[in-house]
Amino acid sequence: MNWITIPQLADLAEDIVCFEQRLTALSSRLGLVLTDHRIDHIALRCRQDATAQRWFDGLRRCGQCLKTSEFNGRAIALFVMQTPISVGPLRIDCVELPWPGQRRYPHDGWEHIEIVLPGPPDTLAQRALALLADSALAAADISLKHSAPQDAGERLPNPTLAVTDGRVTIKFHPHSLRAIVGSEASGG
Repeated sequence: MNWITIPQLADLAEDIVCFEQRLTALSSRLGLVLTDHRIDHIALRCRQDATAQRWFDGLRRCGQCLKTSEFNGRAIALFVMQTPISVGPLRIDCVELPWPGQRRYPHDGWEHIEIVLPGPPDTLAQRALALLADSALAAADISLKHSAPQDAGERLPNPTLAVTDGRVTIKFHPHSLRAIVGSEASGG
């Protein structure tokens, strides 16, 4: 079943057009050709538990729940979609759905994509920054955030470099979500 036809996801089907426009604008400013990279997943953000639960119920109708867990004080579900999400020329088959946490986002809907840059975790930031235009990184509205999120049981280090213009975010990781989940199941 195609996710666009699910009533619980109607607001997301409408929001994908705006998300695509914002993502295209940011990637263009950064000099980043998204089709040159492996887009691992697309992520949502919302402000109310009821919205997250509605999306969860809708995503279960058109995807397989790969994992649910508690991370940084909030529930997160990962879905592998039967029909990939189309964002321009991109086809993304994995969705990250976190419930609301301490940080309140200004928008309910699509928030970021994550790109896998295979290689040593300790050089992720340098490899990601080398792909981006220096002029864009110097812009006042572009911000960078380095972090090293890790869920209980994860055995692969998967640091993050996030680049945002405050409306949409592009994140870089050395490993895919499937590899991270697989490392938990295999013990390493």
